[in-house]
Amino acid sequence: MSSAPLPLEPAPIAFGTDGWRGILGVDITIERLLSVAAAAAAELAHSAPPELESRTVVIGYDRRFLAPELAAALAAAVRGVGLEPLLAQEPLPTPACSWVVVERQALGALVITASHNPPEWLGLKVKGHFGGSVEGDFTKRVERRLEAGGITIPEPGEVECFDGWAEYLTGLRGAIDTAALRHGLEQSGLKVIVDPMHGSAAGGLPALLGDAVSEIRSNRDPLFGGNPPEPLAPYLGQLIESVKAAAAAGTPAVGIVFDGDGDRIAAVDERGRYCSTQLLMPLLIDHLARARQLPGKVIKTVSGSDLMRRVAEDLGREVIEKPVGFKYIASEMLAGEVLVGGEESGGVGFGMHLPERDAAFAALLLLEALVEGGQPLGARLEALQARCGGGSHYDRLDLRLADMESRARLERRLAQDPPQEVAGAPVLEVIGTDGVKMRLGPSHWLMLRFSGTEPLLRIYCEAPDRERVAVVLAWAQELAESS
Repeated sequence: MSSAPLPLEPAPIAFGTDGWRGILGVDITIERLLSVAAAAAAELAHSAPPELESRTVVIGYDRRFLAPELAAALAAAVRGVGLEPLLAQEPLPTPACSWVVVERQALGALVITASHNPPEWLGLKVKGHFGGSVEGDFTKRVERRLEAGGITIPEPGEVECFDGWAEYLTGLRGAIDTAALRHGLEQSGLKVIVDPMHGSAAGGLPALLGDAVSEIRSNRDPLFGGNPPEPLAPYLGQLIESVKAAAAAGTPAVGIVFDGDGDRIAAVDERGRYCSTQLLMPLLIDHLARARQLPGKVIKTVSGSDLMRRVAEDLGREVIEKPVGFKYIASEMLAGEVLVGGEESGGVGFGMHLPERDAAFAALLLLEALVEGGQPLGARLEALQARCGGGSHYDRLDLRLADMESRARLERRLAQDPPQEVAGAPVLEVIGTDGVKMRLGPSHWLMLRFSGTEPLLRIYCEAPDRERVAVVLAWAQELAESS
């Protein structure tokens, strides 16, 4: 559970990189949620392409406190603006809601979820008719609708429900030969352990792959075991121990973890080592471009590992670097042919699927890559790094500053007088795509990026060895705290 004190007053309603989130009962109340849902639904209808005649808005939800009840309440808000709600009959991964939007040619989706945030949080994600997150211009228009006021009266009534899991699993089976994958896993002897972190992706991979996989922490627990349902190493003790136990018993294993609403992924290799998308993305690039020979360019965010670029360029693929936020990747996916796009925080999308992060789809392709390569995850990653220029190590530190004034001082300092040297290494290039990224050498960089709404500094570092990563992060923390 988060140890930060809870605020006494609600924060202004403002959309972040993927939706509106806040503390349940403080920021997120039924009155505010109904207003936001009505404004978002009205904007979905207003912004729809002329040829889309649908009046349907899909409503989904995760496994958090009051999520089912609040999702049901949204139906009245949607009907109050003259549209037709379509309500999930059970908790769904967010990408399943996006899938249903595309399959049913709906206006979009409203999803009650706080994704990977701590248990006391809740929120609302808005998905467009194309099956991905709406862009910043859309959410600004929603905010303007809210500022303009006006009264929208919720209209109660009977609500049509849908079996989202059935539709989503049918879609995944249509994209990937899950029967062949299941057979390949059984032949390989690789044990697959899935940790959905008590979230809404629970049950998905077992339904697709049967006994070839097993799950832990699959029950609904709105407290998520006392930690945020975020696929980070400190929260994955049970999965790591399960993978190590399998190895000790002579069976190589791979652990796969999903976040609270099933759009982020991470993994644990056969030696119990945590593998973020900084390592999984290069493997997926290699598999899709080399083994599957699928077309398209690679989209990475500025905080993504250099290994992504090295692997892509080794296979002759164009690489485009974007600011942090999957909406920038989705925009590229809607505009042209993309092989894969991903970010360091766990979100990966595929041109052959949706312009959306989908952890279950990524997991199937990851397992397919391991079967195709005939090696467990750690060995496969080491071979890939050796082929494409050597190892790379990464870590991230989220540092809460004293207040917004401290943040402003540090921002001014970085803008006016950026460091010429970082922990003894000269700065070769300063990149301002998103925050301040200082390149220090091959596969060696430091990036400082501020949260959009609070005095929070995110510090990212990649280096050739783990010791150097720790040194650079400590240097950056000292810089931030001295400003």
